[in-house]
Amino acid sequence: MQEELNQFEMNDVWELVPCPPSQTIIGTKWVFRNKLDDQGNIVRNKARLVAQGYCQEEGINYDETFAPVARILVQKFSKLMQGEFEMSMMGELNFFLGLQIKQCQEGIYISQSKYTKELLKKFGIEEGRTVSTPMATNVKIDKDEKGKPVDESKYRGMIASLLYLTASRPDILHVVCLCARFQSNAKESHMSVVKRIFRYLKGTIQYGLFYPKNENFSLKGYSDSDYAGNIDDRKTTSGSCQFLGDCLVSWFSKKQNCVSLSTAEAEYISAAFCCIQLLWMKQTLADYKCSFESVPIFCDNISAINIAQNPVHHNRTKHIEIRHHFLRDCVSKRKIEISFVPSQDQLADIFTKPLSSETFASIRARLGIMHIE
Repeated sequence: MQEELNQFEMNDVWELVPCPPSQTIIGTKWVFRNKLDDQGNIVRNKARLVAQGYCQEEGINYDETFAPVARILVQKFSKLMQGEFEMSMMGELNFFLGLQIKQCQEGIYISQSKYTKELLKKFGIEEGRTVSTPMATNVKIDKDEKGKPVDESKYRGMIASLLYLTASRPDILHVVCLCARFQSNAKESHMSVVKRIFRYLKGTIQYGLFYPKNENFSLKGYSDSDYAGNIDDRKTTSGSCQFLGDCLVSWFSKKQNCVSLSTAEAEYISAAFCCIQLLWMKQTLADYKCSFESVPIFCDNISAINIAQNPVHHNRTKHIEIRHHFLRDCVSKRKIEISFVPSQDQLADIFTKPLSSETFASIRARLGIMHIE
């Protein structure tokens, strides 16, 4: 606490002035935290004196909140900060917001094994057998309106925890997003699927993402769909993933907003979602002086590829929303190149449907999700 007060005085954080009349004084509060390493050991005791911001009212005490973002090279930024404040470099990053980072000559490993162990203990799933996939291929989930209800608070807590885990475990994204659709009226059938996810995690606690060190800096994406896969409304699930070189950097699994009338339409809409993400990444990377010509999207549906490459509007595509046809415009302007990929090489398949153990393990490895010592 004394060190915190010394820092305030050294850096001239405030100056004393007479209290303005008719003004409410905002108090302060001490916040104490134990900083832990990735093994859960206490490495530092922290004390912070903060303003009681919850006493402030928007429009009276402040207009807006914001977080400044700076893009500076690391060494220059460190030197600048050390010149202004008394601070020290903590060394190589190895634990941040629940993410465990291991850096080596081959590349960088990112995992959440510590967090996974805590979840298994929290929800009482430390015992029992493990499974090889997060979802069985013969299971079809629906609203199950006649099913027995479960504790919604517990169910939502499990879903929220699993969603945070997808930051380093994209292999569970599809089934977690699928189960998240039933948070408002969860049944035993839904809970059993959620528990299977935890049993899968129990057998793959040490798994995480590996980012290899190489000079391959190409940008590419994969898109896929599960046509009319939702039993309740027959909407399609879109899946997509994007790579920078050999590194998986972005992924999503989402139910489409409208019902597709054909497999080609479903795949075309999924490719449009993938195109949006790739264009954003392309623009963001341009800030770092990285330029890309025509970025490829790999799709396993030839009809969808033909729709994207054909500049003439056919009668069979009139019903497709106009906003999805920007994909065709991007292809014609050579911003995006849509290419065919065999179904066995479609890496986005894991984000749209449950897969067999063999196929699931193969795609998981190709995404860079592996066992981390």
